[in-house]
This record gives sequence, C-alpha cells and structure tokens, in this order.
Amino acid sequence: MLLFHPIMLFKRFASSIAYLPTLAALFYGTLGLLALVPPISSDFLPEAIKELSLDDPGSAQSLLAALLGGMISLMVFSFSMVMSVLSQAGANFSHKLVFGLISERRHQLVLGHYLGTILFILMLLIVPYSTDGAPIWRSVAVYTACIMVLHCLALFVYFIHNVSQSIQVDAVISGLHTNTLSSMKRRQDNEKGDEWQYQSSEQILRAPCHELLAREAGYVQNADLPAMAKLAERIDGIIHLDFHFGDYVLKGQPIARLECDDTPNDEWRESVLDTLTQLDGESVEEHFAHGMTQLMEVAIKALSPGINDPGTARLCLHRITDLLSHYLNSLPANRLLDSDGEVRVCWEIEPFDSLLHRLLTPILHYGAEDQSILLGLLKAMKSLSITADSQHLTTIQQFADRVVESLDRHSEHKLDRAFVDQRLGRGYHRLNLPHHLSDR
Repeated sequence: MLLFHPIMLFKRFASSIAYLPTLAALFYGTLGLLALVPPISSDFLPEAIKELSLDDPGSAQSLLAALLGGMISLMVFSFSMVMSVLSQAGANFSHKLVFGLISERRHQLVLGHYLGTILFILMLLIVPYSTDGAPIWRSVAVYTACIMVLHCLALFVYFIHNVSQSIQVDAVISGLHTNTLSSMKRRQDNEKGDEWQYQSSEQILRAPCHELLAREAGYVQNADLPAMAKLAERIDGIIHLDFHFGDYVLKGQPIARLECDDTPNDEWRESVLDTLTQLDGESVEEHFAHGMTQLMEVAIKALSPGINDPGTARLCLHRITDLLSHYLNSLPANRLLDSDGEVRVCWEIEPFDSLLHRLLTPILHYGAEDQSILLGLLKAMKSLSITADSQHLTTIQQFADRVVESLDRHSEHKLDRAFVDQRLGRGYHRLNLPHHLSDR
C-alpha cells in the first residue's frame, strides 16, 4: 500500500522524466480548449489581427495535418538520434550517466514542447470548425499552431547542439564535478549550527535498544535528520543509524536502533522510516559520494584496453582530487542534538582514509603500467598533503608509498627512471618521498 501513497506517488512522478513533459502538455491542452470554446466578442482585438482572419478556417485542415506529420517526424528523429549518441556515451563513460543526461530538465522541456504542440494540433483536427462561429478565433488558433511548430524547429536546433555538447568529455566530467560539489556544499550548509556535532568515538548504548527494520529494499540516500531528532526527543530516546548514507539495504534488514526504555509503537516507527530518502538507484543530489564514485568509474573505464584513454582518466583524477580536498577540509557531523544539548540522532560517516582508498585504488590498479597515471596520482597525494592533519597525512603518505612502488616496479628503462626521478620531489608538499627510484 505504501507504493500507492499519494505523497510517494507524487515524489516518484516529480523525479521522473515525465514530470515536465506532462506539465507542458497540460498547458498546451488548456490552450487547445480555449481555442475550441464558443468564441467571445472580437471587438477588442487590434485591426491587424482582424485583417489576418481566414475566410474559411475549415480549409486549413490540410495545413494542420501537414504540421502534425512534420512534428511527429521531428520528434522521432530527434530522440532516435539522441538514443544513438547516448548509447555511444554510455559505452565510453558509464551507463549511470546516460539516464542523467536524458533526464535533465532542459531536455524534458524540449520533449514537453514537442508533445504539447502535437496535442494542440490534434485538438484542432479532431474538433471540426463550425461555420456558425466567428472565423477569427479559429484563424488565431491555426496561426498559433504554425508559431508553435516554428518554435519547435528552433528548439530542435537547440536540442541537437545541447546534446552534442553535453556528451563531450570535458562537459560530462565538469558537470559531474559541479553537481557533486554542490551536493557536498549543500550538506555543509544544512549542518551549520551548534546542534550539529562530530564525535570521533562511538557512543556507548546505555538503555535497552529496539531495532528498526527497513520497509523496502533500495539505496538509503539521505534522511530528514531534524525531523528524526524531534521524533526521538518526543519519546526521550536516541536513534542510532547502522548504515552509511548511500548504502543498499534489504527489506526487513535492521537499519537503526532506538535507545529508549519504552518500546515504540508502529506509528512512531513508520514516522521514522518516512524521514528516510530511499531510491532505487544512486543520486548525486542526495548523496555526494555517488558523484565521486561515478568519476572513479569513468576513469577506470577510460583506462580499459577497449578505450585506452588515459587523458580522460587524468581529467577525472583532477576532479576527484579537488573533491577529496573539500572533504578533507570539512568536518562532517555525525551527531544531532536537541535544544537541551542531548544527543538524539547518531549516524555513520565514511572516513577520509576509506574514501581515499575506495576512489583511488581502482585507478592505481588499472593504471599501474601507465606512467602518466602514476605521476598524476603522486601529484594528487602531494596536493592533498598540504592541508591534511597528522592523522590524514599518514594515510596519504601510505598511498603515496604505494604509488612510488608502482613507479619503481614498472619503470624499467633508464630514461623512464630519470624522468620519474625529476618529478619525485617537485612541487611543495609535506610527504616523505625518495629523491630517486631504487638502483637496479
């Protein structure tokens, strides 16, 4: 029954590709109804419009039929070409990005204008013209249909240009980086205030615990933590979330524990589960780590033998380094307090060392024999070391040692080793690096 809940249905509809096209089609349908209602007086219209009135608007049926056929052909051609281009983009980058490109709001608006124009012309064709009515209003409707088609032709040019630009390497990577950084900054803005705190050690449970089970399977991307804290305060309890945001959970899986003396009722449990944002796939807007993961996946796909594009991998590595730097310099909260200073919600965050390992180790593995990738990884470690504290610096130093080992192992020619030796200590950093590779 939850799937058919009105709020859940609206959220699914608002996040689907059909949202804006449906709104646009309704708008055009409304215009079509206004064109077909009994006409009102045309005395207030300017003389220029009256002069354009057709003597027999009913004879424009063939024109409308031609416009309708052209619009259907235009729509089919546009999106068949887009599917072909995006399938190629999915093969070169990542299939996760294909739906994101198609579901962009601007692409939905173009689709909505196409569908709305077709609907408007269909309404004019289906309802015959009455010779008893004033011809000027039907004439205005025919001219409006022509203007709509011209508008769609302009949108067609924009659509083709925009799609061709959006699948370029720089545009894809820059867009993914921008969306991820915006999601990260939005989370930081939401966590401003004394009630958001970070606690390095795990809190000890002092009261009886009651498990909260997942209502359905899916990715738990985010949660309304202030609302969850109010629910916990209402029963004087503490909610401990036993997952990382972005994790996939199974139906019936324990995902949280309530530290409270009294057992909560079913209504309270349902209210807590309603605060979770659970989707069937990954969402960069809801959880920034998905954007970083997708950049890593684009990088390792570019390093695959079938594509062999280390330049794209280096572009992704630069963006990942920037995002890791922002994450390193921010201290995300993992505790939410109430107005009395009592902890109400606790959740887990991914440590920097785990995120560093998860994002860069695959790039190191697939690019272990590419000197440019290894030097790019070493440069990334140098950049991250500048602002890292002592704990994070240790992790960065260990990863830099792995990169130096790979450079030493795969740089066999003396020219390669001399090239690497020149770059080991170059630039400002806080790492302890050798001055040259080991002698062979």
